[in-house]
Amino acid sequence: MRRRSPSPAHGPFGTETPTMRAPLIAVSLTAALMMALGQAAQANPSPGQPAPAYAGKDLDGRALDLASFKGRVLVVNFWATWCPPCRAEMPLLDAVYKRHKGEGVGLVGLSADRRRDLGDVRKVMSGFSYPASLISDAQINGYGAPSALPATYVIDGAGVVRFVFSEKTGPLTEAALERALASLIPPKTP
Repeated sequence: MRRRSPSPAHGPFGTETPTMRAPLIAVSLTAALMMALGQAAQANPSPGQPAPAYAGKDLDGRALDLASFKGRVLVVNFWATWCPPCRAEMPLLDAVYKRHKGEGVGLVGLSADRRRDLGDVRKVMSGFSYPASLISDAQINGYGAPSALPATYVIDGAGVVRFVFSEKTGPLTEAALERALASLIPPKTP
């Protein structure tokens, strides 16, 4: 009985040859690139990194662009109506904001809720004095989807993230936020 020689598409044991590996490599590279791009879109900036861009509309439909806070200290808080720890820290965020807004401190709440939950978001935010936006409606969202909630970023006047409060770094407390702001707010001149 005569043995057939291996075909150009298969090796001696039925495995792929370089001819068959090329499409497999292309598919693998495409999948890796898509995963990398997906991770880049979900940036969670660390202290010392430039703050990502964010532009959208606030809950009343007015333009909200974090770039407009350049030159001011900005607190960006990611939250959701269905997140109990988020809801628990909102009153302290609002109290600190009210104390420091006269010193140029800004605060923006970015809700991870879906568009269909806009009514719930508005209801929650009606008790607070700072603006909020739905991240699902953003035209530009360099932050991407938060990896955990709540997450709060304190950004200096140059647009650099200086402090992060999250699941990884520990919960936000009023004292910790006050310390962070004190280190960034320029002293008052007499």
